[in-house]
Amino acid sequence: MQQAGPIGIFDSGYGGLTVLREIVQQLPDYDYLYLGDNARAPYGTRSFEMVYQYTLECVNWLFSQGCSLIILACNTASAKALRSIQQRDLVPGTDKRVLGVIRPTAEVIGNYSQTTKVGILGTPGTIASESYPIEIKKFFPDVQVFQEACPMWVPLIENNEQDSPGADLFVERHISNLLHRSPGIDTILLGCTHYPLLMDKIRAHTPADVRIIAQGEIVASSLADYLRRHPVQEMLCSRGGQRRFFTTDSAGEFDRQAGAFFGQPVQSTHITL
Repeated sequence: MQQAGPIGIFDSGYGGLTVLREIVQQLPDYDYLYLGDNARAPYGTRSFEMVYQYTLECVNWLFSQGCSLIILACNTASAKALRSIQQRDLVPGTDKRVLGVIRPTAEVIGNYSQTTKVGILGTPGTIASESYPIEIKKFFPDVQVFQEACPMWVPLIENNEQDSPGADLFVERHISNLLHRSPGIDTILLGCTHYPLLMDKIRAHTPADVRIIAQGEIVASSLADYLRRHPVQEMLCSRGGQRRFFTTDSAGEFDRQAGAFFGQPVQSTHITL
């Protein structure tokens, strides 16, 4: 058994920090190592093979830093790369594990809907993968899933334009498109970890009786449950309350943007993969 190390949190950029924020609130004692592949973001419009290659490089780097448990806090990576990494690249019998954000969300999303009609907002890559309809059907066969790709939302957020008047145009357009697919939608899942930064605008353009679900709290609760059910894996997660941040792009730029996602100042280190 390898030495205990931090829990790895990976995202193509900043969005996974909204998940890490919730994880730290629920599980503050553990050490965490965050990696944002900002130099190659966004992943949402890239091919399955490219997302798989990029994600695998980042996962292997996190393993090399002593992480035995890694969370892909990125819906696109979870949709396009997670299964391939689990099936092709994790050596059976080792203590290394990689988990995603789609399955934990799919396991509970049906509990929020009274009409059994759920909307998904996500990147083009996540929506094209059909991962959410496939996974939700396993747990809630009666739930109907309606999806809407939002190609401009991540670039708006990554360029710090989420509060601009122009962002309202794109938010209103995609909310309207989604709700027109079924008047019975009563629950909307934000299927991208960036999207909580648009929450105020999303709420403003969504009927008050429609529930909007972000993933951070769900993923954090799922991780806590996973660690309880897998005590051997939990023993490999070090406890020192340390958080370290790494980016494949400019550390200074990462630090300027990251605080809005993580909810507090961040100091990162640049790495080259």
